[in-house]
Amino acid sequence: MDDRYGQDVLSPGWRDAGRTRIPTQEATRDLVIEEVATGFCGAVVRVEKNIVTLEDRHGKLRLFPLGSGFLLDGAPVVLVNPTMTTTKARARTASGSLAVADAPARVARASRIFVEGRHDAELVEKVWGADLRIEGVVVEYLEGVDNLAELIAEFQPGPTRKVGVLVDHLVPGSKESRIADAVTRGPHGRHVLVVGHQYVDVWQAVKPARVGLVAWPTIPRTIEWKHGICASLGWPHEEQADIARAWQRILGQVRTFADLEPALLGRVEQLIDFVTVDAGS
Repeated sequence: MDDRYGQDVLSPGWRDAGRTRIPTQEATRDLVIEEVATGFCGAVVRVEKNIVTLEDRHGKLRLFPLGSGFLLDGAPVVLVNPTMTTTKARARTASGSLAVADAPARVARASRIFVEGRHDAELVEKVWGADLRIEGVVVEYLEGVDNLAELIAEFQPGPTRKVGVLVDHLVPGSKESRIADAVTRGPHGRHVLVVGHQYVDVWQAVKPARVGLVAWPTIPRTIEWKHGICASLGWPHEEQADIARAWQRILGQVRTFADLEPALLGRVEQLIDFVTVDAGS
């Protein structure tokens, strides 16, 4: 006699009965994959900490968490970490550029990039350092921009001796914007590019999620900004050494360009382009 009720519903595997099992797929380099929610289609260029970076045919990069929600040749797959790393052929720098293996040291260009302070310089070095060394571009920090016009006059920029300047808090009506305008209108303005971002300090250019925040706290003008940030985060801030340690803690969370805000990324790329395109190239 047939059992009209079938098998025991509590037998192993009963929860998966009738379900379609989606296969897993290792996120190996150059695998072309589509992310369902956005429709973004690109090749795998990097996998780091359960995040996959895809590059489309136009060179645009997007980051997605590994897991479900991907299509391979139109069929759904669960993207997982590769078991073997085969990325040497197309390794990327922290800025997303193709790495150049065993490149010889290049003599520094006459052109320079100036940034306001030590923290700006360290952040630029961490993300763009490999690219800048390939291009022979030196980054110098100024300890503020109050004397920028005098420094530019002393440097004597020219067609093959350009200066790019990255300024914090470059917003209309600010002291920084007035200084930038004066330099641009000055006798060397043709060979100087001053750009900036809206953040009070370059710390804010690090995505707040990297330090466990939804957004960077708003600090009253009566409180020194970095001290206020440390206080809001519950970090020591009484001495300058505390501020230095706080910055190293933040900088340590930056691994690639994906950890920075687009407002900074675009400005640094703009400066690199400006100082590397000259008659001496």
